[in-house]
Amino acid sequence: MNITLNQTDGLNASLKVSLQEADYAARVDEQIKEYSKKANIKGFRPGKVPAGLIRKMYGKGILVEAINQLLGESVNNYIKENKVRILGEPLPERQDENSIDWDNQKEFEFSYAVGLLPEFELPLSEVSVQKYNIEVDQTTVDEAYEQMKRQFGKTTNPEVSEANDYLYGELKQVDGEFETKTLLPLNKVVSGADKFIGVKPEDTITFDIREAFGDDAALAHVTGLSKDVTKDLNGQFTFTVEKINRTEAAEMNQEFFDKIFGQGNVTTEEEFDAKVREVIKENYEREAENVLDRDVIDQLVEKSSIEIPNEFFKRWLTVTNEGKITPEQIEEFYDQYVKELKWSMIRNKVVEENDIQIKNEDVVNSARQKMMAQFNMPEVPEEMEDTFNNFLDNHLKQNNGRNFVNEYEGLVAERVLAFVKEKITITENTISAEEFRNKVGA
Repeated sequence: MNITLNQTDGLNASLKVSLQEADYAARVDEQIKEYSKKANIKGFRPGKVPAGLIRKMYGKGILVEAINQLLGESVNNYIKENKVRILGEPLPERQDENSIDWDNQKEFEFSYAVGLLPEFELPLSEVSVQKYNIEVDQTTVDEAYEQMKRQFGKTTNPEVSEANDYLYGELKQVDGEFETKTLLPLNKVVSGADKFIGVKPEDTITFDIREAFGDDAALAHVTGLSKDVTKDLNGQFTFTVEKINRTEAAEMNQEFFDKIFGQGNVTTEEEFDAKVREVIKENYEREAENVLDRDVIDQLVEKSSIEIPNEFFKRWLTVTNEGKITPEQIEEFYDQYVKELKWSMIRNKVVEENDIQIKNEDVVNSARQKMMAQFNMPEVPEEMEDTFNNFLDNHLKQNNGRNFVNEYEGLVAERVLAFVKEKITITENTISAEEFRNKVGA
């Protein structure tokens, strides 16, 4: 066997594998023996079918299978032994199916396209990001109070609508086919709100849907359509009211405190207010950390001089996704694919150069903590320990172990980001929660 790698440019190469009969003959003979032992052919006792007959009946298929196995093993070993940095895996060069004579040919040559990954330096000294320290302003607290009072308030069905009510009924396009039953939130109406106030069940309202609800996100919420569809949604609509929903704000009492924070954990309005502010701050700090992480990744990708073998990468995406995505979709989202690839390369480089190690128990412990948080369990009761561990083990094994892999990759990303954030420039900026929402679009 002869394997050669011919680099066509800095990012692409051709890998050629030449096979002689001696390279695969023993493997073919071994597989024929195995077939002989298992074959069930009329006129022969099980396990006594002559090898010559097996070769005559199944020889071509066995040869193809043996050579494909040999190629896979040999190419992978060559790449590992020669430490060739490649994108994905080699892709067989396209060739005419009739170019190989499997019945008579003894020597074979196969070619693979290879995408090469370049060496690059981590631009840690060039990365400078802002970390937001969030101050909980009174407006944000008031909004949280209003939301909680509505969520746990009493719902009534009045006869006449007022601002902030919800109207349930049938929405129809005047000059079109669209119609649906939906719930209109009057607090989302940005223009012409007076049309929706003072109406009763069985009343019909005619309005311009784009003027009334404005952006695509609000239209998607009202119609149940995707944003891609609502971006072209315009014109006159009618809405026939069937029911008016109004939520009366919940009273600030012990029952309300218990619904929000659990039985007896808060007993006064002062304690409740302090707890609300604490939870809001924790949530915003978590979101601020997520924003910081995204900014770090974006700058690392942007400032790293990483060239990608684009044509190979597009073909590799097509082949590995086995028809699940079209070439048009690859083109549409290609920038995101490139970003993910570059971040993966950066992540791997940080791991390799700084000996960052993730052990199995690290993955299990990380998944355990997340599952405990999901079930709101500060700790697992002793009598539930075995049940909880079995549940956790089954979760990590699901999807053919993909859940374990996802947890592992998430933990790697966390460790890499923690390392990187110690090496880059981070400037702290204190802003209000309202300013933070406006800045990041939260």
